[in-house]
Amino acid sequence: MRDFLKKNGTRSVLATIISILVGLVAGSILILIVGLTSSEIGISGAWEGIRLIIGGTFSTGRAASGALSFGFNPQIIGNMLFRAVPLILCGLSVALAYKTGLFNIGASGQYLAGTCATLFVALSIPAGAMPQFLIWILAFLAGVLAGALWGAIPGLLKAFLNINEVLACIMTNWIAANLVTWMFDISNLKNMVEGTKTGYIYKTTYGLVNVDGAWTYQDGLGVATPKMGLNKLFPGSQANAGILIAIVIAVAVYIILTKTTFGYELKACGANRHAARYAGIRDKRSIVLSMAIAGALAGAAASLYYLSGNTELYWSVYQKLPAEGFNGIAVAMLASCNPIACIFTGLFMSAINLHGLQLANLTAYNEYITDVIIAVIVYLSAFSLLIKTWLGGRKKIAKPKPVQEKKAIPGKEVAE
Repeated sequence: MRDFLKKNGTRSVLATIISILVGLVAGSILILIVGLTSSEIGISGAWEGIRLIIGGTFSTGRAASGALSFGFNPQIIGNMLFRAVPLILCGLSVALAYKTGLFNIGASGQYLAGTCATLFVALSIPAGAMPQFLIWILAFLAGVLAGALWGAIPGLLKAFLNINEVLACIMTNWIAANLVTWMFDISNLKNMVEGTKTGYIYKTTYGLVNVDGAWTYQDGLGVATPKMGLNKLFPGSQANAGILIAIVIAVAVYIILTKTTFGYELKACGANRHAARYAGIRDKRSIVLSMAIAGALAGAAASLYYLSGNTELYWSVYQKLPAEGFNGIAVAMLASCNPIACIFTGLFMSAINLHGLQLANLTAYNEYITDVIIAVIVYLSAFSLLIKTWLGGRKKIAKPKPVQEKKAIPGKEVAE
């Protein structure tokens, strides 16, 4: 058993599970305390809240008797898969940079850059000018490229001016927020068709058409990510092929980092920049490429989210950075920055967020309790090294053997 716990992979998985369990227990205790101190909720309501926090993905609402009912809920599971896409890719963005010795806290800004480029391309090409799948591909590639360019800025500052990438990323986050807001503000992409909405950009399902000499947007003529049969598996949900693309990208990142010379160079530079340069690795290029690839992943997260065709952007984003970029840090840390593990931790974080919505819809609690759970899990994941050390057991320090003095042999002289 001890040999089993000594394996680094085993300890990483167990550390993640322990962090999740402690977070769920902390959330359950908070729900219980709130329930016991509220006359509106009570102990029965607290028990319902705990059940929803743990298994809200399988909640089907309330039965005729008023009791909570559980079972296979294709709509919630499909929505979980859809919402997991940006979390997985933003987690990959943070994880790849971390593996190469960098901390990418700028995923939010890169996400915004990808959002802006994707929507401008998808909504600016007239419907019928080219096949819809080609417009989708161009919009996706535009988002990836924009994220890469925005991620390369902190990389260039780090490589050539030795400016800490965390500070550079924080600055580029807010520059992106204001720049994107200004670009959408002066554009004609704001949704003026649906009179009840203000400040929203058209969904990508809207296509640009010329009607009697005037350009206008009409729904159903734009582009959307194909469903690939997921709409039949999870009817009523937002699930589409984006989750499949995210999984393929995660596997590709894992292969690049672990099976290629390029990935080895990136990790070697992150481990020791000066030693890597001495070994012939171009350290400046590696730093810039690491941040650019991380930015491309965050840009891809935004592209897949908004190209779904059922999501829309509130363009006044300068007041608040997108949460996906910061939640990506939680996904990466919980996965010990393993690209494959980011798939599962992204799904888990998506499920927890949906549990919070179920909690708010079906009980008197609000969904912000799930933020406490996530905060505890992230806090513990930061101590993953300590947890892994505890699981592996403390190594006994070997005591030095006492030096035995040579005894003088009678009758022989010792040379001076």
